[in-house]
Amino acid sequence: MSEQTRKWFYLILLSLIWGSSFILIKKALVGLSPVQVGGLRIVFAGSFLMLIGFKSLKVITASEWKWIAAAGFLSSFFPPFLFALAQTEIDSGVTAIFNSLVPLNTAVIGTLLFGAIITKRQVVGIFIGLLGTFALIAAGMEFSPNQNYWYAIFILLSAMGYAFNINIIKKHLSHLSPLAVTAGSFAMVIVPAFIILIYSGFFTEVWSNDAMHLPMAYIFILGIVGTAIANLFFNKLIRIASPVFAASVTYVLPLVAVLWGVWDGEKLNMYQLIGALIILLGVWMVNKKRKAPKTV
Repeated sequence: MSEQTRKWFYLILLSLIWGSSFILIKKALVGLSPVQVGGLRIVFAGSFLMLIGFKSLKVITASEWKWIAAAGFLSSFFPPFLFALAQTEIDSGVTAIFNSLVPLNTAVIGTLLFGAIITKRQVVGIFIGLLGTFALIAAGMEFSPNQNYWYAIFILLSAMGYAFNINIIKKHLSHLSPLAVTAGSFAMVIVPAFIILIYSGFFTEVWSNDAMHLPMAYIFILGIVGTAIANLFFNKLIRIASPVFAASVTYVLPLVAVLWGVWDGEKLNMYQLIGALIILLGVWMVNKKRKAPKTV
């Protein structure tokens, strides 16, 4: 499989996995608190990664651990709690749409703080995708006015964390294997998450409650597939693609999340479909290669 084909394969696969994560969070919140959802998600993902990737940690040097810690907390610790909190007031599909600000944040942060270089075509693609995102948001606000859109702030904070994470990995950790980076990131956050889970009352109020087994099963799937395995593939994508292209997965995954939302009774309208098509155009522009000049 060529590198170009692998990039698109990872993009589509991650869009399907992460696009399905929002409905799992929604279902898990029927019984679990946002803190319990976030903490349990991290503990499940971290435990799985320690099981398969503990040996890979020995290749990480002392100087690299500070970047691993920064990437871990910005991408793997705070967002699981923030997403769960946001979805107590906002539909799962809308939450995924707000997350589409990641590519723009990645480009801005990468250019200003990490010396990244982006092409004019990528800039155009970013803003086309952003235009599609705003179209989806406007359509959602018109047809679902009762949601508290102030909770989108938690998604915007997560998007900033993801943007920093992408640039940190690309500049400082791309020489490490995706397994080492992913396992290292969760090694830094699993203990704090477990402590938070203890103080959330999970083991005293939820663990022995039979009615909570189904929400816990949703989080188990989310932790293993939607977090641990997805992050492995995402770090593979970061290694072979530009930061902007890697971040563009957040433009595609809302399409999956919105479809899951419709299946669960959330509303979909023609304006949202138009916005989705605009987003896909933006992703294509971000990844379109410049034609090589003709030689005589």
